[in-house]
Amino acid sequence: MKKYIAELVGTMVLVLFGCGSAAIAGPVLGNLGIAMAFGLSIVAMAYVIGDISGCHINPAVSIGMWIDGRMEAKDLILYIVFQCIGAIIGIALLVAIINSSAYLGGYLTTGLGQNGFGMASAVGINVVGAIITEVILTFVFVFTVLGVTKKTENSTIAGIVIGLTLAFVHIMGIPLTGTSVNPARSLAPALFMGGQALQQVWVFILAPIVGAVIAGFLYKVLASEDV
Repeated sequence: MKKYIAELVGTMVLVLFGCGSAAIAGPVLGNLGIAMAFGLSIVAMAYVIGDISGCHINPAVSIGMWIDGRMEAKDLILYIVFQCIGAIIGIALLVAIINSSAYLGGYLTTGLGQNGFGMASAVGINVVGAIITEVILTFVFVFTVLGVTKKTENSTIAGIVIGLTLAFVHIMGIPLTGTSVNPARSLAPALFMGGQALQQVWVFILAPIVGAVIAGFLYKVLASEDV
């Protein structure tokens, strides 16, 4: 049970600080600042819960790990459940913080760092472009996670590499889709925002899963010792 609780807490922190930075201080931080908020959240959690749960805090990462044979189906399901619960708690806390401010105008005004395409995208990317973007970004992220965590000698640097990778995929992805690469991170704000965010969230659940599956199978083939 400890590893599931660790995934809950880790995902809560990622969503609260990542989406919170976008919602509350996005105009001040800019895309680079928001990207670093997501990346640094991963770095922090990796060195706290990495030894407990592996610090997936992302269903896409868990799917990649399962495909590579590093976790059982039961753990995969429970990891995803607790990651989603953690994300919802993180967004609920963010809503409470935003609504407690006299000047922010409420969470429907600030948004919750939700993902989107079309009119919800800063550059107006269409649904096909959003899917392609999220598949590619998730592939790169999960592929990197699988590679850097394969060898135990990488354990001291894995958190930094993963955090920086999450930051750099956000740098490209934020103006396009807001960057998901994490179905739990996308589902939670969409549930609270409703409307367009909830109507479009299927893209940010499906595309990261597809990217994770591709990364998982490709890495498994490339890392295989079979000739």
